[in-house]
Amino acid sequence: MIEEVVSVELPVHERLVVRKNRLTNEENGIDMPRISIVTGTHGDELDGQYICYEVIRRIEREKNKLKGIVDIYPDINPLGLDTGSRGIPMFDLDMNRVFPGDNNGAMAEYVAAGIIEDIIGSDLCIDIHSSNIFVNEMPQVRINDDTQEKLLPYAKMMNAQFVWIYSSITVLDATLAYSLNHLGVPTLVTEMGVGNRITPKYCRDIVYGIFNLMSHMGIWDDEPKEVNEPIISTEGEVTFLTAKESGIFVSAVDSMGRIGIGTHIGDIIEPIEGRIIQRIESPTDGIIFTLRENPVVHKGALIARVYGGR
Repeated sequence: MIEEVVSVELPVHERLVVRKNRLTNEENGIDMPRISIVTGTHGDELDGQYICYEVIRRIEREKNKLKGIVDIYPDINPLGLDTGSRGIPMFDLDMNRVFPGDNNGAMAEYVAAGIIEDIIGSDLCIDIHSSNIFVNEMPQVRINDDTQEKLLPYAKMMNAQFVWIYSSITVLDATLAYSLNHLGVPTLVTEMGVGNRITPKYCRDIVYGIFNLMSHMGIWDDEPKEVNEPIISTEGEVTFLTAKESGIFVSAVDSMGRIGIGTHIGDIIEPIEGRIIQRIESPTDGIIFTLRENPVVHKGALIARVYGGR
């Protein structure tokens, strides 16, 4: 059932409308476990659109297996998605910096408050993101260290290759996930892929994990699946490799995954002089889980993240 979550009048007789699709089996009664799947916070993050489509398609195909409530919010920043903007166009505002919102606040705060109010009561929320246009991310779940005891068991069910436990000090308290976690709704953040693209394999991996998670929660009547055993890392086990000078980055690795110490990750080159400015090598044995996608780099730009905790 398509439901309107919140709407706001816009100029020129238009409306901003955030909608959700509630999937449930009314024969199961009203006291059912509930999961919320949220995406479209940033208009240039598109993997979540495909994930929503796949989850809905698979549920509708076997509706008899649905024993709970699945609320899907595919686009909580509709103006951003419509225009391909990361933030809210016209306002130059990041939607993920206005939660938990304010019912008496400006437009973005009002919308954020309506979204929060609608999600409250869920047993779990999955906040789906892609990366930006600059880097490619291995499918991963990110959680704060102050919520890891509650969230890590869920994160392990998500079929992600990597779970990154952040220090809560580094996380902005105006994000959707932070706000929901502190309002009593356990919330996982997933990251994958590249901005303005869909990586179907990554999406299918996460969809598989979502159904596994729903099986464990009693929402989906099926045997739990065998999923990836993720690498679990804390912030101190991750090395950030950055550009020492501006130039063009040319990758020397075909894909993310396991590497050894000294592995050649890529070069930053100077095209007009035909020289290598910086050769980038792995400082440790480990896993590349973030890799530069956009070749144009400036001094200090992120080239790769390498986990080397094992």
